[in-house]
Amino acid sequence: MQAVQFTEHGDRDVIEYGEYEALAPGRDEVRVEVRAGALNHLDVWTRRGLPGLDLSMPHIPGSDGAGIVDAVGDGVTRFEAGDRVAVSAGVSCGECEFCRDGDRTMCVNFHLIGEHVRGVHAEYAVVPAENLVPVPEGVDWETAAAAPLVFQTAWRMLVTRGDLRPGESVLVLGASGGVGHAAVQIADYVGAEVYATASSEAKLDYAAEIGADYLINYEQESFAGAISEHTGKRGVDVVVDHVGADTWDDSLRSLAKGGRLVTCGAEREGFGKVVVKPDTLYDR
Repeated sequence: MQAVQFTEHGDRDVIEYGEYEALAPGRDEVRVEVRAGALNHLDVWTRRGLPGLDLSMPHIPGSDGAGIVDAVGDGVTRFEAGDRVAVSAGVSCGECEFCRDGDRTMCVNFHLIGEHVRGVHAEYAVVPAENLVPVPEGVDWETAAAAPLVFQTAWRMLVTRGDLRPGESVLVLGASGGVGHAAVQIADYVGAEVYATASSEAKLDYAAEIGADYLINYEQESFAGAISEHTGKRGVDVVVDHVGADTWDDSLRSLAKGGRLVTCGAEREGFGKVVVKPDTLYDR
């Protein structure tokens, strides 16, 4: 099969596209004929190399993909050849204390397809059956491939950990990014009042299209100042900050008393910033 791959970490020139052995699915695994894949910034960080990340080379990147089930291994009962599926990248052991409690994203062996193990940017991908979700007819492959990682991350931040309620207010930083635009849509779906920041009018227009109520161009004004003005100095109930050190102080300033700040990710260029768990919740 043809696959995106690299044999060493580095810039874009390490990426190759060529032959890679197509594997048969093992027990509890499914082989998917990939119809579309999405590029996350995580794929860029993985290609450049991350502290503590020791990959088997050559490595196929890609955490997000969607396609048609090509073959199933022994023990698989949920899927059969011809099913439309998308990949959910988080892999957990199913046995540790967190998995037994139903919180698999806190698994002591939690890892991501495409980051820690072979990914899905290939003609075929073999993944655990547990990591597939059905894709309804009528959903195009590009949408199915692009949604899982960012929407699951944003949902966990806002709903599972942030306990967002209808009528509350939310500030989403970087609303035009992957996690940002997912957070805007989820907050709007919950019934929250949504404040969104971006660096251009075009990006803000898109944020408005997908559910933002108030728009802040952070290139032209301080978002903390704008939040103070719009809320009568009250602040918002929840801040979604997936940017990092550059926005952290103003994010805290934007919170109402008892507000919640949710963040995700850890890896950034230079690796000079504090590493946090993917679902960390900070209370002011």
